[in-house]
Amino acid sequence: MNFDQFWKDDELSHRDNCFYEDAPQVALGLRMSNECVYAELSEEGNPWGKEDPVRRFDLNRRYNDKAEKIVGKRLLPEIPPDEIILFPYVKRIGEVFGGVYDWAENAGEWLHSPINTPSALETMLDQVDILDLESFMLPENWEWKKKRILDETGRKPELLRQIRGPVTLATSIYGVENLIFLYYDEEDLFRRFSTTILRVVLEMNRIIDREAGYSPENRPSGFSFCDDDCNLLTPQMYEVFGYPVLKGIFDYYSPEPGDKRYQHSDSAMAHLLPQLSKLNLTGCNFGPTVLVDDIRRHMPETRIDGCMAPFTFMNNDKEKIVEEVKRDCEMIKAAGTKGLNESTAGSINNGSSLESLKTVMETILEFGRY
Repeated sequence: MNFDQFWKDDELSHRDNCFYEDAPQVALGLRMSNECVYAELSEEGNPWGKEDPVRRFDLNRRYNDKAEKIVGKRLLPEIPPDEIILFPYVKRIGEVFGGVYDWAENAGEWLHSPINTPSALETMLDQVDILDLESFMLPENWEWKKKRILDETGRKPELLRQIRGPVTLATSIYGVENLIFLYYDEEDLFRRFSTTILRVVLEMNRIIDREAGYSPENRPSGFSFCDDDCNLLTPQMYEVFGYPVLKGIFDYYSPEPGDKRYQHSDSAMAHLLPQLSKLNLTGCNFGPTVLVDDIRRHMPETRIDGCMAPFTFMNNDKEKIVEEVKRDCEMIKAAGTKGLNESTAGSINNGSSLESLKTVMETILEFGRY
């Protein structure tokens, strides 16, 4: 396999949001993840946990050495520990709504809360309505610490342009069944929950924009949501709860055709494609049952990051990998369009091997040439 030629062609294929007219082949979206180093290098570690920066640098460097030999490219970031600079912790949206973020062993970070009745939800929303968000979010001595980091490194606070989606936030705070019942039992409160989420997301972002030195006139555009639990709502529920939040955020932060409007939800949410299609998404990453042909029918101008199942890739089943990548390539070509960025329909998990990535590349060369 000619790696140099593959990566040159791949670079062309990513132009124009993967819709480049002269793209030679389906774009490859897979660049692996920090999780993958442990199995690939036969090292112990928690893929979902926090890693010591010194060890992270060593693991990624060794992984990239191996990647160069197998796929011809260094894939993971190699950040020297002395270049890692962390701003003081800024409270997040789950905490605004009364939740707590916890790290669970071998399961990553979880958001949960004690709020489980309509009256408790209403009380929480009343408190959010009068909350001074800036004082709540920013830690003590924030201004001094921010200025010191800016003066010493030139770095600004990171913007909040990717956030937990409205449905996943709501189910984490209030519970899945509770949220569904709320639609039938107290629709006004259901709607109020959504409206409050939209207001809070906008206000939190405006605060961080200002702290990073941006005005409403010169703020960076683009926004992305991770909303796995959106599949749990019917189209009617989503139209009332999830859709208004995305539309409100995109109207403010992504008003131009080329501005990023992105939705990740690695779940079986094909029933929501008609609602999501109205948002003119520039990119999407949906569950492994939501396939290229169905997405393309609803979203002709959206880049599709998918649709290989994460467990297919993680299990390193070469025959199944070829089958699914071939399917995706043939579907996008049958649609008479481009815009496929071959990736997993969800996370790239520990156990996913570089040899499997090479198989994806070889399959693109065989079935994904335009």
